[in-house]
Amino acid sequence: MTFHRKIPLFVGLCLCLYFSYHTISGQRSYTRLSTLTSMSYEKQRTLDVLRLEKKAVQVSVVRMRPGSLSADMLEERVRFVLGYKHRDEVIVLGH
Repeated sequence: MTFHRKIPLFVGLCLCLYFSYHTISGQRSYTRLSTLTSMSYEKQRTLDVLRLEKKAVQVSVVRMRPGSLSADMLEERVRFVLGYKHRDEVIVLGH
């Protein structure tokens, strides 16, 4: 074979090597795709947790609205959180 016949083979081999390299380790490679996919799953889990927390806060806010707030419940929470009690009241702690 002469040199001129080997040029297309050499160019084809170089192109195969070039595309193989970039398929494995380029910016749009399979490795990058798997990294981005795992990051996406992690962010989705974080988003789900945040949505649950948001829903819990929204429920608490709805319970604190004047129309749905119970005076007895409010007094109980104030006593518990702030430690208020009447002079003649005895607090019994249990577990």
